Amino acid sequence: MQSTESKDIPGCILIRKVNSQPSLNRVSYRKSAGQGNPVFPVSSLRIPSNPLKTRLQMSKDEEVLVIPAQLLDQLGPFSGFQPNVDRYLSTILDRSNQSFRPRSLVETDPSFKQLIPYVILECNDAIGTRVFQYMRGKGQGEKRLHALRSIGIGGHISVEDATGDDWYRTGMQRELEEEVCIECNGQQRIVGLIYDNSTEVGRVHLGIVHIMQLSSCKVQTREEHLEDSGFQSVETIKSELNRFENWSQLCINHLYS
Repeated sequence: MQSTESKDIPGCILIRKVNSQPSLNRVSYRKSAGQGNPVFPVSSLRIPSNPLKTRLQMSKDEEVLVIPAQLLDQLGPFSGFQPNVDRYLSTILDRSNQSFRPRSLVETDPSFKQLIPYVILECNDAIGTRVFQYMRGKGQGEKRLHALRSIGIGGHISVEDATGDDWYRTGMQRELEEEVCIECNGQQRIVGLIYDNSTEVGRVHLGIVHIMQLSSCKVQTREEHLEDSGFQSVETIKSELNRFENWSQLCINHLYS
């Protein structure tokens, strides 16, 4: 395993720019050549001035971004991994369908789905494709996932993220910057949705899955709760799949089959 230290990196920049004038508040979800799913450059990610302060400001009963469950029923109910992003994404990210509600209430209310960015960091070297993975420590917010391994970076979109035109994107940027330091170029795209109604935690969350393809395997963690982290080969992760949370298992089975 290529391990990384769980510490903040002074002056660390999320990712080096590849475009001179990135948009900070709005993303144009365009289709990549030969693929039907949205893609946008990671260079356009906005970097919070103080991510640690931002996280500390969020109360235990923060208000989080949700959509009504009936919206999924109207678009087409599913369980598991859904690769047909075009069918759902524009409606899910339409602010008229979104609201902020107390997390303590929606954690046990399946009539609302909490939107969760789930960013997979991927790189290639002489061995092949590697994916960033870690174990969720006790400091991680969702207690039902403690001690499980994960390949997804992200978390809840908070009411503090309700700035600009795209609340989801603002929150995704903040979560990514709080948890990892990426020291290379890359590009990301949205590849699917996850809804797992087989578990208590899965029934109240809807994951939006991103793959961030990095030019090198240069990532360091910022959060202590991302334990035993580093890039592993897809083959190694598959051999230990039962140690990973359900969302990660769904992603591995559908994206790396």
